[in-house]
Amino acid sequence: MSTSLLSAKPNASSSALSSGPDDLRRTRILSSKLYFDVPSNKVPLIYSSTYDITFLGIEKMHPFDSSKWGRICQFLISEGVLEKRQIVEPLEASSDDLCVVHSESYLNGLKWSGKVALIIEVPPVALIPNFIVQKKLLHPFRKQVGGTILAAKLAKERGWAINVGGGFHHCSAESGGGFCAYADISLCIHFAFIRLDISRVMIIDLDAHQGNGHETDFSHDRRVYILDMFNPQIYPQDYEARRYIDQKVEVMSGTTTDDYLRKLDDALEVAARAFNPELIVYNAGTDILDGDPLGLLKISPSGIAIRDEKVFLFARDRNIPIIMLTSGGYMKSSARIIADSISNLSKKQIINTTSSQSW
Repeated sequence: MSTSLLSAKPNASSSALSSGPDDLRRTRILSSKLYFDVPSNKVPLIYSSTYDITFLGIEKMHPFDSSKWGRICQFLISEGVLEKRQIVEPLEASSDDLCVVHSESYLNGLKWSGKVALIIEVPPVALIPNFIVQKKLLHPFRKQVGGTILAAKLAKERGWAINVGGGFHHCSAESGGGFCAYADISLCIHFAFIRLDISRVMIIDLDAHQGNGHETDFSHDRRVYILDMFNPQIYPQDYEARRYIDQKVEVMSGTTTDDYLRKLDDALEVAARAFNPELIVYNAGTDILDGDPLGLLKISPSGIAIRDEKVFLFARDRNIPIIMLTSGGYMKSSARIIADSISNLSKKQIINTTSSQSW
């Protein structure tokens, strides 16, 4: 059976944190500068040139395309989908911002280059002085975290928002991995709980890999409903975290476009009956693409555009704010495919990239 409701989450009453840590988290969120007013001449598409990672050729040692974010925007601008001046630039997440979810001990661990090398799966990074790793690698990640957090505010105001980055779904509060050093999805949701007065969030994770980071972080929180559609035969194979997926949809290696889209239709129908969210966090990895060396699925470029269209229409038809994160994708063609998908959403007027009007 392709879709199952498996959550082992306890009752909502047992999800509350003790008042001390909860009060500190609230104080950090309310004092953060990551939420700011965005001028009406901007569209809710978030990007900074500092997202892109290039130093000493290190980026070529991991299959992830760490310059795809800038190329997505270049494609969108060159095709007239939007103008450069309309793009929203986020702020970098500070240590206090990150401590909303992460412990100080976890963040201190990132001051050791060896730890970072393990998380991003590039062993030579262990030999690089940490101040360089911070500037060239972790700073771009922290900027993307700021973008994901801001996206929720923009989505609440405009109906939708896209962070051309983020989606670090393998990172939890105490553990990074799979090129994910910060838990941007968990951070975004906790900020939304406090700053946007939201109490129900649905994560729709359609990256080819299981989103074990956010599953771990919200394992005891019924305010968050997780629909995860992933290939169980590949990384991370985190069986403990799978216990906390509310709706698990397994797509095996070799799954084709038609089969994939049918399973997605069925899954969205189940999700609509099971949960009524006030915000959707859509993790839109393109590693489902045919030929991706890590995802091992066989979804066509047009299939990815249809997938994204289905999720955005699911949100729009129910008047639910949605944020999209670009997450994984291990082919150079991913940037083009993501840009084409965003362009398709704009051409079909599912999103409005020409003005600040919401849908």
